[in-house]
Amino acid sequence: MKNILLIGGAGYIGSVITEKLISNGNNVRNLDNLLFDNKFSITKYIKSKNYEFIQGDLCSDDDLKKAIEGITDVIILAGIVGDPLSKKYPKETDQINEKGIKNCLNFLNKQRLDKVIFVSTCSNYGVINDDEIADENHKLNPISLYAKSKVNIENFILSKKKEFNFSPVILRFSTAFGLSPRMRFDLTLNEFTMELFKGNELEVYEPNTWRPYCHVSDFSEVISKILNEKKEKIAFEVFNVGTEKNNFTKAMIVDVIKKYLPSSKIKLVDKPVDRRNYRVNFKKINNLFKHEYISVEDGIKEIISAFKQNQYQNIFENRKKYGNYEIKK
Repeated sequence: MKNILLIGGAGYIGSVITEKLISNGNNVRNLDNLLFDNKFSITKYIKSKNYEFIQGDLCSDDDLKKAIEGITDVIILAGIVGDPLSKKYPKETDQINEKGIKNCLNFLNKQRLDKVIFVSTCSNYGVINDDEIADENHKLNPISLYAKSKVNIENFILSKKKEFNFSPVILRFSTAFGLSPRMRFDLTLNEFTMELFKGNELEVYEPNTWRPYCHVSDFSEVISKILNEKKEKIAFEVFNVGTEKNNFTKAMIVDVIKKYLPSSKIKLVDKPVDRRNYRVNFKKINNLFKHEYISVEDGIKEIISAFKQNQYQNIFENRKKYGNYEIKK
């Protein structure tokens, strides 16, 4: 059993990771400043004897001191998440995603910890040629403030091999999809499926751009396995997280949705909105351990099934609840 500090654990990915870690018998302490007014996502865990919530900020040493007592491992998820939000809040992105996380890592280095997992992103690859597939050694080409902040923290961690007394691991997550207690419908696959299920016409910009996709529950499985992996196999290593079978273009995602929603109204627009275009190689992490990843198609079916069961009501009226559109100041 581990005592795990999850920094940013009330979000879309963190709330799913929480459930996985608790179900595996770990104690989970969640430090989150609820920037997205999302405390509702953790209500199901509050009564668990293996869970503790602290509302606090990773930029505050006082809050970190409250959260760190008795902790064996740390997962850093917190930040201004995603390219559009970072563009909207550049000052906060710099303050949290860079200065805050660097301060947090330096604070953690003064503690007695086993592993520290930093969640990064495959967006770091930015734009690559269609005939290329990026592995962990591929040149990074971040084109958004969000990705640039992630690359800067990766470089900071990798420069501290002689200084950090814990074992850091960098995980470059694919674009997430799937159901979560803190559901987001501003993520490509989730958004496309929702819009088409609701009968809206969907405009798909740059339909032929590639991106890897990964179900949020697969992230939780990978995190759990990394926490139990031998330190010598993962310390100061970078891993892409996902599977080659989920390298998809936007047009390919729409084609799958149309199999289940054949009356979908779709307009493909070749207009530059988001230049990111990359396929990713995942051999490194899949050589570390075996895991069967949920397919894009199964993720689409899961979301359609949730809508048919009326799980998500008044999405458009409660837009802020279901996406990272703005932060609470």
